[in-house]
Amino acid sequence: MTTVSDETPDVVPDEPSDGGQPDGAHTVVPETSGTEGNVSDSSDDTPEIAGDAPDAVAGVEVIDPATTDPEALDEEAIEAEADAELDPDAETDAAAGPFETAPAESADPQEDLASAIVPQLDPTDTTWWKSAVFYQIYPRSFCDANGDGVGDLAGVIGKLGYLELLGIDAIWLSPIMTSPMADHGYDVADPRDIDPLFGDLATFDSLIAEAHERDIRVTMDLVPNHTSDQHEWFRAALAAGPGSPERARYIFRDGRGENGDEPPNNWHSIFGGPAWTRITEADGSPGQWYLHIFAAEQPDLNWENPEVFEDLEKTLRFWLDRGVDGFRIDVAHGMAKPADLPDMDLTTTALLTNDDDDPRFNNYAVHDIHRKIRKVLDEYPGAANVGEIWVNDNERFAEYLRPDELHLGFNFRLAKAPFESGAIREAIENSLDAVLSVSGTPTWTLSNHDVEREVTRYAPVDPETGEPDLARGTRRARAMLVVEMALPGTIFLYNGSELGLPNVDDLPEEVLQDPVWERSGHTERGRDGCRVPLPWQGTEPPFGFSSSADTWLPMPESWQSLTAEAQLEDVGSMLSLYRAAIELRYDRAEFAGDSIEWYEAPKGCLAFRRSEGFLICALNAGEVPVPLPPGELLLISSPLVDGMLAPDAAAWLV
Repeated sequence: MTTVSDETPDVVPDEPSDGGQPDGAHTVVPETSGTEGNVSDSSDDTPEIAGDAPDAVAGVEVIDPATTDPEALDEEAIEAEADAELDPDAETDAAAGPFETAPAESADPQEDLASAIVPQLDPTDTTWWKSAVFYQIYPRSFCDANGDGVGDLAGVIGKLGYLELLGIDAIWLSPIMTSPMADHGYDVADPRDIDPLFGDLATFDSLIAEAHERDIRVTMDLVPNHTSDQHEWFRAALAAGPGSPERARYIFRDGRGENGDEPPNNWHSIFGGPAWTRITEADGSPGQWYLHIFAAEQPDLNWENPEVFEDLEKTLRFWLDRGVDGFRIDVAHGMAKPADLPDMDLTTTALLTNDDDDPRFNNYAVHDIHRKIRKVLDEYPGAANVGEIWVNDNERFAEYLRPDELHLGFNFRLAKAPFESGAIREAIENSLDAVLSVSGTPTWTLSNHDVEREVTRYAPVDPETGEPDLARGTRRARAMLVVEMALPGTIFLYNGSELGLPNVDDLPEEVLQDPVWERSGHTERGRDGCRVPLPWQGTEPPFGFSSSADTWLPMPESWQSLTAEAQLEDVGSMLSLYRAAIELRYDRAEFAGDSIEWYEAPKGCLAFRRSEGFLICALNAGEVPVPLPPGELLLISSPLVDGMLAPDAAAWLV
């Protein structure tokens, strides 16, 4: 719930230190004159953002509590380990480095699970997810341990020290199950095994054990809407013929028209083109059509068939019994389809999007599916799930978060908001209101494997050259990280955002792999630009990601200044800002409270404070510096300008 506070914080100011660096509660009660940058239209019952502020020390961008807080975590051992992981002279094999764990020997995928059953990280903590920081790992782009140019699970194990240093609570692994990789793993051929591209079950078990030893939970992608066309069920459906039990697991229909030559309805694929593909029957004749909301290699399952959930339950228990701490449910608003499969309105249809009137998604029967999933998860205390829910209506969105359905639902409004104070405030208010009716937990994300990276998204484009101003995009991304981390709820970070990576939008056409590229007739480049492998160390590609220069997507040479190695010891780097923000969020009591109170702010700015801990967050999305709110400066995304908050900057105060 968002409210406007009816009181002004009572702050007793201290004098700034000799160097002008913030020292204690160092702002005075704000003036209310109408001069540029000060509060306008303020009222007696609304806190104000404007106020006098101390001058900045040149070059200071991040106030790191570890340098001043005697209770701060001793990170020397973790930092040493992270340094070792980034050692350019270290072997790339996962077993070579002093802090790297060799994967266990291969296991039989059909082994008796009795020997593999392990608990979740902490079964006594059933609410950890309400304020957690998740870190999404796109496995093929994270770290390659075997030198084939594609990231793998052993590479993840080798970077657990880095993730511990970053301070995250949990990792979310994008799909790693057996797949032909038509959609990079979201086309699952065997949901209860690891694809050899990433490793094997033994390596996965080692990852769970190593992560849990570091108090990092492991969640993984679940893809219940569809399978791969190479799944044994679909192969059986093709062979069995119309009307068979095998075809009843999917959505097969006869075609329309005199000879069945037209698709059963006019639905389009999210990736472009028709959502139906006609098969050739075993006797060689033109046959039925099957539904695929995504690529033709991803046939949709028929969730009215009880066999479908029975198999999903086996999958849930298979991974939960191995110690997985939860799931991210792909297309959680999908699965259930309207019985009559009515035509859709094509006037607003676009690639990779849907609206609330789209019959392909958000049908009420989907809630029965989530209730069944929740019953299984409730048998594993400490496990939680989060659903990918592209639903705009708040009432409909909240239905997914009822106590017997999903624990969390992705809300993408903040990721879709432009860098404009009104749009950002609206996204925050809407996201908080969306979960209010069910006392749900809000979620926040700025990017993921389907969304353009924030550095590029926030970068203004030069109208003359058409080139994005990535320096300004980076400053804005830093500011938005500070805003995001100040909000109550659960945070989802995408690998590489902590390094300030931009999108790579100039990939050669011949390397593009996203199915959107092919299905759009080479008119839409797809999502490959936000999936380029991460730079770890060194001065040239592949920057320690792999021992092979032939990475699955090429890495730009310009990333040499963005490597984790280059940023790890730089207090002004994006990585240092992420580390400081995460640590402060955990350690400071000022982050308490499930709601926020808005401050009156200058034009182009916004400010709010947490309802119980009273942390203040201020964002300047305008074009001129503005005075800070009253309070002690705790963290700032960019240096102060004459003691004021710079444009494209955000700050925390207490």
